[in-house]
Amino acid sequence: MDERRLIPELYRAEYGKIVAVLCSRFGIGFMDEAADIVSETFLTAAETWGMKGVPANPAAWLYTVARNNALNSLRRSRVFDRKVRGHLIRETPVSDGSSAHDIDLTQQRITDSQLRMVFTVCHPSIPAEAQVSLALRILCGFTIDEIASAYLTTRENINKRLFRAKQRLRKEKIKMDFPPVSDLPSRLNTVLVTLYLLFNEGYYSASPDKVLRKDFCLEAMRLVYMLTTSQLTSGIQNVQALMALMCFQASRFDARTGAGGELILYEQQDSALWDRQLIDRGNQFFVQASSQGELSRYHLEAAIAWWHTNQTDTQEKWENILRLYNHLLVLEYSPVAALSRSYAYSRVYGKEKAIPEAESLRLDGNLFYHSLLGDLYTGIDDRQAVTHLERALKLAGSAPEQAVLRAKLERFSS
Repeated sequence: MDERRLIPELYRAEYGKIVAVLCSRFGIGFMDEAADIVSETFLTAAETWGMKGVPANPAAWLYTVARNNALNSLRRSRVFDRKVRGHLIRETPVSDGSSAHDIDLTQQRITDSQLRMVFTVCHPSIPAEAQVSLALRILCGFTIDEIASAYLTTRENINKRLFRAKQRLRKEKIKMDFPPVSDLPSRLNTVLVTLYLLFNEGYYSASPDKVLRKDFCLEAMRLVYMLTTSQLTSGIQNVQALMALMCFQASRFDARTGAGGELILYEQQDSALWDRQLIDRGNQFFVQASSQGELSRYHLEAAIAWWHTNQTDTQEKWENILRLYNHLLVLEYSPVAALSRSYAYSRVYGKEKAIPEAESLRLDGNLFYHSLLGDLYTGIDDRQAVTHLERALKLAGSAPEQAVLRAKLERFSS
């Protein structure tokens, strides 16, 4: 086994879990120390495994070494004793009967710790953008550089964002725990919004060289799946609906980009590449989500995404999608949903009738607004089509998006 490939894979898979376990034991104020200990553990692994070989159970080795490092830090650090210990002990759950020098590494504790961390980093006192950054760093193990790249900003800005978020957690004395039952609906809503945004960061990547970051999407799906299996949240239908939405969207990953990373628009996608197993899994989650109660935005978006997994291009399909968008906009208006509705409207009533619908949104600085109008005007007013496509090209942030728009413009010059 090649440790040079294994360690990065384990880092992505286990970093957040180990940090969560340590913070669950010692309190959220230990977050920075926990992150340092876990990073040090992986450095030790790189050095040790290169000389002695990879252990039989690499993940267990990492947890054990991280636990030992944490306990050693606890014993030797006067700063920890003087400034932090009293605060952390007050945060530490005591109902499990464990001693102050023990760290439970059972699978149940690992999962429980991650769920507690999800609710902590998604606390409503933290701005939404910082919640996503914290989730990427602490829960998913992404590096500062990766997060900065996703947000098209500098590592300094991300570090400041994370620092302020962690300061807020300390200032508010937020405990790493599940919310009380009375607060669960509102707190869970914040968690779902954060994980929804995390998925969208990957699905509509702002990266200059990628239009899809599967790693972001898969981490969001992993965290939502944990919520579907937790006794605390498994019976809540919005959780099941969001999981269904992500399954339907993820089912078209392989068809959405070409071998060279180029963007493939929905109409040109090879439906044979759609993952039928993920679609079936999404159907199961959607049935569970729809058994009772009110429909949420996640139900409506999941239903729209399901229709996009329907290979037949019929009038019924687009009428249903348009109806769902109408319902979604009444429930929770957003310019992005309104723009998507304009496209569905064009498929039902024709491009000429859809143009005033789209133009009424007045989203001049939006790439997709000008791209859609470029398509709608094509064949009706080609000069307007070119104007909008050229405007979209200037707004496009990634090479794959630019390539698609240039190909559309080239049709007018041939």
